[in-house]
Amino acid sequence: MELDAALDDIEEHLFHPDDQLTAEDDAEVRTGLALSVLGHLASYRDGGALELLRRYAESGANWQWALDELAVRDDDEALRALGPAVLARFPEDRRGDVALAAAARNAFEPRPWRLWAEDSARPGQGERLLRVREHGSFDRWQRQLRGSGPRPGWSVRAVLDWAQEGHDQHPRVARESAAARCLSAVAGPEDRAELLAAARGPREAARAAALRHLAERGDEDALTLIEEAAADPAALVSQAALASFARMRSTAAVVRARQWAAAPEGTLPGGLQTAAAEMLACCGGAHDADAVLRALRRTVRDEGPDSGALWPLVDGVGRLGVDCAAPVLRHVYRETASSQLRGRTAAALALTDPSFAAGFAVECLWDCEETTRALAAEYAATGDERVVERLRRLAADPAEEAGVQSAVRGRLSPDAGR
Repeated sequence: MELDAALDDIEEHLFHPDDQLTAEDDAEVRTGLALSVLGHLASYRDGGALELLRRYAESGANWQWALDELAVRDDDEALRALGPAVLARFPEDRRGDVALAAAARNAFEPRPWRLWAEDSARPGQGERLLRVREHGSFDRWQRQLRGSGPRPGWSVRAVLDWAQEGHDQHPRVARESAAARCLSAVAGPEDRAELLAAARGPREAARAAALRHLAERGDEDALTLIEEAAADPAALVSQAALASFARMRSTAAVVRARQWAAAPEGTLPGGLQTAAAEMLACCGGAHDADAVLRALRRTVRDEGPDSGALWPLVDGVGRLGVDCAAPVLRHVYRETASSQLRGRTAAALALTDPSFAAGFAVECLWDCEETTRALAAEYAATGDERVVERLRRLAADPAEEAGVQSAVRGRLSPDAGR
């Protein structure tokens, strides 16, 4: 909008032949940003953006996203007109009705579905939606009655066997997390020996479930078991060990994290040292700052500025006020392709870099993430004339997020200190 750009390129991207060839799971990745931009433009009552969203909802692969954007911005009449095209996506057979019930149930915004169900001009449409909704509820009830999962009275061995059976099926059914939750209900002190044996045993899914249960219960041997499992060649076991450790918040876990983080490189599985540093970033004290900074530098060096492992480390150096982390944080800010990581890095820079207010904070006023704009509105130095003008525009923007406008008004008020 500020560039006075046309929508032609967005339209070409949305309606490209690739849209119909993209796998369902990838459709959101391919068109989500474009649809979000159109939704934001629609907040300004941009007729062209609304029309593109309507067309895409009728024929596009990622139609649910477009419909959700319209659900909070379009009028009732236009939404009702989309009903026949959307429902026509679902064949009027058993499989189509199941898919239709799932789509209606999982919709982020239910308003269009309610309008279609109540549309007096299309009674058949409402009857079908009512029917598939009732069948969906009945099917869920039947599945609950026929459930083959854990029941009251199951033993620890039965729960572990159930988890392993899911792993051995083809395709594999992941039951490790569910089994760990079931163990919390059926396991008692007398079962500890069996759980310890399972956490060292050869059955991957049973081992993962037992590891998670013991870690959540704070068992005295859990940390040793996690260290052993983190080096296991089976990805399911090593990942379960690291995930179990990440959920721990005990003093013993923090103490062990310090030991692992201080170990020479190469003496422990890399994932375990990273998990230890993440633990210290979240729960450590000021004396853990060096360990977190070392992990941040190592991760940037080995995995680059887009690594998911950077998120808690960036937060950690900000929380711990590690001033000497500013250079590597500036590098991550400049180089990362993730707008969310850039925003977290900006928050860490605000706490560690004295030049942030006059530097990156000004740039962040134009960021695509609302939390980053709100941070910039709080910190950007108003000595730059661009800052005051931008703050005024954000304050007057009818589509700006409430959190951003609240921060902006705090800066523009007569009592603001900077």
